[in-house]
Parts: sequence; C-alpha cells; structure tokens
Amino acid sequence: MATMNISLPDKMKDWVEESVQTGLYANASDYVRDLIRQDHQKMAALRQALIEGEKSGFACEFDIEAFINTKKQAAQ
Repeated sequence: MATMNISLPDKMKDWVEESVQTGLYANASDYVRDLIRQDHQKMAALRQALIEGEKSGFACEFDIEAFINTKKQAAQ
C-alpha cells in the first residue's frame, strides 16, 4: 500500500480525529479511504445519471404559465 502525506487546517484535523475517536474508523487513514470510496460512488452515480439523461431523448419546451394554470385549476 502506498503512503501519502496530506496537510489539513486544524479544524479539519480535529474533525478527522473526532471521527476516529467515535470508533467508526480505526484511524485517520481509514477515514480518508472511506471518503475516497464515497466520492467514487457519487461520481459513478452522477456519470450513470448523465448517461441515462442523454439516452432519454431530446427535452421538450416547458411552458411554465400553462403549468401554473393547470395547477391552479386542479386546486379549485
């Protein structure tokens, strides 16, 4: 496993240390690895959503006034 040194502002360092002290993480490295895994998952989900959006076809024009009028009529 490779080693990487990072610098953090004091508040961030304190946050990492507090997170480790809760017992949820074994150490600061475990915490950072979890953050990186979460970031990968979010990016993968975003990419998938973009792909699905592209495949869904062209967007049609949205008439906000007609939408509002429809909602007003439905509320009456």
